[in-house]
Amino acid sequence: MMKVQRALISVSDKRGVMELGRALAGLGVEILSTGGTAKLLREEGVAVRDVSEATGFPEMLGGRVKTLHPKIHGGILARRNVPEDLAALEKHGIQPIDLVVVNLYPFAEAAARAETPAEGLIEEIDIGGPSLMRAAAKNCHAVGVVTSPEDYPRVIEELKANRCLSLETRVSLARKAFAATAAYDAFIARTLEEIQVEPSREGPGGLGGTLKRAAAAGFPAFLARPAHKVMDLRYGENPHQRAALYRLGAGGVANGRQLQGKELSYNNLLDLDAAWELASEFTEPVAVIIKHTNPAGVAVATTQHEAFERALACDPVSAFGGILGFNRPMTEATANAVGKLFVECIVAPGFEPKAVEVFAKKKNVRLVEIASTEKAGPSTRPSGSLGMTSEMQVRSVSGGLLVQDKDRGQLDMAELKTVTKRAPTAEEMAALLFAWVVCKHAKSNAIVYAREGRTLGVGAGQMSRVDSVKLGAMKARELGHGESLKGSVVASDAFFPFPDGVEEAAKVGATAVIQPGGSVRDEEVIAAADRLGLAMVFTGIRHFRH
Repeated sequence: MMKVQRALISVSDKRGVMELGRALAGLGVEILSTGGTAKLLREEGVAVRDVSEATGFPEMLGGRVKTLHPKIHGGILARRNVPEDLAALEKHGIQPIDLVVVNLYPFAEAAARAETPAEGLIEEIDIGGPSLMRAAAKNCHAVGVVTSPEDYPRVIEELKANRCLSLETRVSLARKAFAATAAYDAFIARTLEEIQVEPSREGPGGLGGTLKRAAAAGFPAFLARPAHKVMDLRYGENPHQRAALYRLGAGGVANGRQLQGKELSYNNLLDLDAAWELASEFTEPVAVIIKHTNPAGVAVATTQHEAFERALACDPVSAFGGILGFNRPMTEATANAVGKLFVECIVAPGFEPKAVEVFAKKKNVRLVEIASTEKAGPSTRPSGSLGMTSEMQVRSVSGGLLVQDKDRGQLDMAELKTVTKRAPTAEEMAALLFAWVVCKHAKSNAIVYAREGRTLGVGAGQMSRVDSVKLGAMKARELGHGESLKGSVVASDAFFPFPDGVEEAAKVGATAVIQPGGSVRDEEVIAAADRLGLAMVFTGIRHFRH
């Protein structure tokens, strides 16, 4: 067992470093440090030796070169069980370093600030830190490397008990170090896709020119997406499949906070994401009921409670065991109404204390709180904007990955085109826009019947579009909405390839249709709508969801 006699501490994130420094000093460990870390430790009365004193070489280049020196890396990388390595240390006056405590410049935080210029981002790329971490992790047989303040307590406890770290601990810390440097480099690689060069008049070989930040022009040649494991899951879609949840960035379900309930499952998380994404589309209070990632009932209203009651009435059968989504903090009134129904999970941007009390009696109901994000509904997007972002969606296929922009496409109201002789009434148009948003979140082939801010029937995931039209109507009739279908509207996520889908919708009483258009038989479909007295609008944008 090799005692820790010398430690190097150089951190950007200084949480807990004073406690760690005091603990190491109390154990007689010599501490080497740099810059702000050394200053902070000295102010706390911890004896510190400057790295520049150990190397005999000053910090230089504005701090770019501090620890990149043989007397530091030699002390870290020397194998304690190789006589030649130990002889080299003695020959060159290098003292072994047994513990390296390092975390990196906050590049991600700088990148998240839009006002950070490109040159400022470059300066936030840490060089010495990753080098120290990798060196210590490589030599984990003898050296401990600590990269996160969360690990300080267990390191202190083990050192106080044994004056050394076990090999098991050192290997565990080394894994974290390599994961940290990999994620750091991956984030830098992804961010540098946003850096563009404005050349100077000196030509390509000159030192002039400037760097600027701009949206990435396309998908990167190398896909680098740092992902941090949040937790292992009980199993995947089925009990024989393993699963885990990883976090890629801020926001969303992966960053949600579970307030109560059983452990979330793989399928719970998929449904929660579907509920949150759909609920976030609306500006007015909305309630979303999801079953197997498809919307079973969706409604808007002036209050959340009313929205839930209307959504539940859409399909109370499918709502049993469903996942609920809201775009407002859940109120006590809504909680009391939901409490009468068996549901698996609820996601919202918050829960009133009284609402939490209601569900405290239902321990199995999972409550997930997600930080709200600003999203505008389809009718409030600026004219001419598709609302597209560079956010990537990744899915696995055998042997590789499929990558696309997330579907943030929104209706351009200026491009919305009435193609039939009859234009929709104001009431029909409001219902069409509502149905269009819901349809975007149902699996293709998707058909949504709706009226007055609520769904009546959803046909999703069918092999033919006309079958989805029939299924949506059948669901409405089964649930007692048959009469409500008279005067309803229909949304289709992609074009109608034949007139039969429109004809089936008209049979059950639908009076208006919204669809992308673009079929070679558009004229036949429009003619059928005119013959049946339907109003039809083309969006020019589709929403396949496979």
